[in-house]
Amino acid sequence: MTARVRSANFRARLLIVVTLLTLVATALVVRAVDLQLLHNEFYQDQGDQRFLREIPIPTSRGAITDRNGEPLAVSTPVESLWANPQELLQHADRIGELARALDVPAEPLMQKIAQRANREFIYLRRHMNPERAQAVLELKIPGVFSQREFRRFYPAGEITAHVLGFTDIDERGMEGLEAAFDTWLSGEPGAKRVIRDRLGRVVENVDLVRPAVPGNDLVLSIDRRIQYLAYRALKSALHEHGASSGSVVVLDVRNGEILAMVNQPSYNPNAREFDDPGARRNRAVTDLFEPGSVIKPFTVAAAIESGRFHPGSVIETSPGTLPLAGHVIRDVHDYGRVDLTRLLTKSSNVAATKLSMELPDEHFYDVLQRFGFGRATGAGFIGENAGVLPQPRWGTLQKATISYGYGLSVTALQLAQAYAALGNGGRLHPPSFVRGAHDPPRTVIDPELAGTLLGMLETVTGTDGTAQRAVVRGYRVAGKTGTSRKAGVGGYDRRYISLFAGLVPASRPRFATVVMINDPQGRDYYGGLVAAPVYAQVMDGALRLLDVPLDDARGWLVDAPERPLPAPGMPPLEAELVPESIAGASPR
Repeated sequence: MTARVRSANFRARLLIVVTLLTLVATALVVRAVDLQLLHNEFYQDQGDQRFLREIPIPTSRGAITDRNGEPLAVSTPVESLWANPQELLQHADRIGELARALDVPAEPLMQKIAQRANREFIYLRRHMNPERAQAVLELKIPGVFSQREFRRFYPAGEITAHVLGFTDIDERGMEGLEAAFDTWLSGEPGAKRVIRDRLGRVVENVDLVRPAVPGNDLVLSIDRRIQYLAYRALKSALHEHGASSGSVVVLDVRNGEILAMVNQPSYNPNAREFDDPGARRNRAVTDLFEPGSVIKPFTVAAAIESGRFHPGSVIETSPGTLPLAGHVIRDVHDYGRVDLTRLLTKSSNVAATKLSMELPDEHFYDVLQRFGFGRATGAGFIGENAGVLPQPRWGTLQKATISYGYGLSVTALQLAQAYAALGNGGRLHPPSFVRGAHDPPRTVIDPELAGTLLGMLETVTGTDGTAQRAVVRGYRVAGKTGTSRKAGVGGYDRRYISLFAGLVPASRPRFATVVMINDPQGRDYYGGLVAAPVYAQVMDGALRLLDVPLDDARGWLVDAPERPLPAPGMPPLEAELVPESIAGASPR
């Protein structure tokens, strides 16, 4: 009986064990079928995630060239070293060797890696020379890898720095045209799937997710040769006169294209660190100043257009002073009776004031605004300043000061645009940095009036004018000097802005150029002595570089001896400074 019971119990236990094993085996089979056949996509994906990686395919940023195809900004391939901290820390004894190869202290590198021990990716050094990066890889330090990237390079360095701006380490435009045209220049990185081994090395390319699309190239209106001429002449002038800063802008009168734009001080955009952030500012489009006497041609334009004056109208300026609204407007000399041409030749503040007193405020304002004062030029440069042109609710003194260049503020680019309109038969082109991308012009004054003003301005560079040093031998030059006092705390002080704005050849203008030099030191500070020589030097080179035909209507320019110039330190015959009696006064 006992034996039977034991036998029955054994069979029951055996049946239970067999049943359980059968159920487990069935469950395993069912699970295997489920994993292998029914839901294999999910688990395949989970497995692939541990071996498959989608990695970016770097692409180059579009190149920037000058109008002649000379490279101004290019992207060059470089290597960036990275590491897998988890793997590298398993071989911590080699971190010192890695530090020596990277030429960095070992302790900070160790701390950097240890602090990111839970990550799979950190940069060790970016944008390395490919040969140097390869030398580090040849050490075969576990967990250290490289990837291809691109770095922006500017062949002209600080000569084109303010126009181009620069990019950050990821090639995103940060300033200048690099920022303004960032979308156009930026490429679209591609992507591909690869299989990596446990060490992170790519062992197989699986699939191209999307191809890399390079950025678009950008052809500027800038002529690198003229840009260099302007840069060199401006830098030399600042050194000679101890000035703090300056700008030169050169426009093509025919279409508004910007051929050169330089500023001092400048900076090297190839350096990642900039010592002086202020040096990065494109002063030609951001910095405002009171233009002084270079505004007088537009005062004359408003007077003639009003119908109340004509070029031969005579204005009495004796005794060289004009009491007005409790102040005194002054000329440097008593010029007596002057017509409108002589007003510009001698730069008479008194005559300009008397003209403005006869003009309706709205008409005077309208003419200035038509020439682009008080509004941005539309050149597309990020951070461009629109200038200041007060609404025509002027008091007597304010209107007077505006007539000879105080009480309004402009940029160098605005002045160049306005003078280009005079040289283009009264048609104003918005300035453009892109070759061939200029907008149609708009007429701002009658072409006949523009031609008349051009002839008047040509006398300024004559033997009786204030800009004898702006002469370019072989060419007729029309222009205007300006010397304005700078406003300081409590009023105008003894610091100056020296200006010259000119058109050449005056017979058929090709270039409109503005030279602005800020705060010259020493005896010379008049625009005719400081800014005009820079203009002559830049234009002399530009006219010959572009093979502009010589003028022949005034052949004495070609063959005659040079004109006598004012002695160093002696002011030319101009009256461009703010009158002493209103220094510190706020125009009303």
